[in-house]
Amino acid sequence: MTVGQISSAQGGTDTAKAADRPAAANRPRISMNARRQRAFYMFTSPWIIGFLLLTIAPMAYALWLSFTTFDGISPHWRYVGLDNYRELLSDSVTWDALGRTGLFAITSVPLSIIGGLGLAVLVNRPLKARGLFRTLLYLPAVVPPVGAGIAFKQLFDTNSGATNGALNIFGFDALGWLADPYARYVLLMVVLWGAGNIMIISLAGLQDVPRELHEAARIDGASAWRTFRSITVPLLSPVLLFQTVTGVIASVQTIMPLLLSADATTAGVTAIPQSNYQYMMHVFAQYFAVGRYGYASALLWVLFVLILVATGLIFRFSSGVVFYNVDPEAKK
Repeated sequence: MTVGQISSAQGGTDTAKAADRPAAANRPRISMNARRQRAFYMFTSPWIIGFLLLTIAPMAYALWLSFTTFDGISPHWRYVGLDNYRELLSDSVTWDALGRTGLFAITSVPLSIIGGLGLAVLVNRPLKARGLFRTLLYLPAVVPPVGAGIAFKQLFDTNSGATNGALNIFGFDALGWLADPYARYVLLMVVLWGAGNIMIISLAGLQDVPRELHEAARIDGASAWRTFRSITVPLLSPVLLFQTVTGVIASVQTIMPLLLSADATTAGVTAIPQSNYQYMMHVFAQYFAVGRYGYASALLWVLFVLILVATGLIFRFSSGVVFYNVDPEAKK
């Protein structure tokens, strides 16, 4: 190739590059904010898709079912509008179950929070083998609900339970722990047995309390109880609020311990002690014992609305007693 041909080829290449430059310059540039948003939606898309398919879609389907007489099997069903909701409002069994659920929530949530906070205060002290105690107290919280329910059922069995065996040793008569009126207390024990989860959250909140405040209170002559009540609890109020909201939501949806509390000698939902026949048990009975999918779906949607109302009321009445430890500079 001659010098002229090389120069001509290089000139053609430069001309092609120059022709491509305007096209590249006209391409829209993606800002850093847009790239971050794209990365955010790309990484969260599995959760978003799962939330839409596994949460929103079933809720929408249940809402549609609540307006029908569908029984889960027969293709012969009809649209009944608000009849299921009207029947719900006049159903005394539903209201009784709702009352027991509310009583259970009012009882179990404060006891769980107080018990978990008490354990957190104990294991937050400079003790020997503190890590071992924390592990042992937290272990019950990781036991599956089915395993915990079966263990307590065996423990409080009327004929072969260890609890009645201990009572017999001391000369007391055996009690029907899994029947009324003792079944409700066994249920509370099952819930309180897993207070290690609340202990861990409370422990994290306790370790976030500035030590300088405790030292200043000690110098001023404040007692340990006054320091705990006036400093620790107010700074833990956001944690306590979180535990209250999640505890209420979990307590009104309790069902596995209730199912496992049934007497082994009988079958069906009627084996559940009356004191433990709560709202979710009533929903379970309408779904699987009676086959009224439409009515049971209406029950679930009413429970969903009640949870929203209860959560809103908790936030409303806690606004004056919850204190957030925010740096003043962060507010600017």
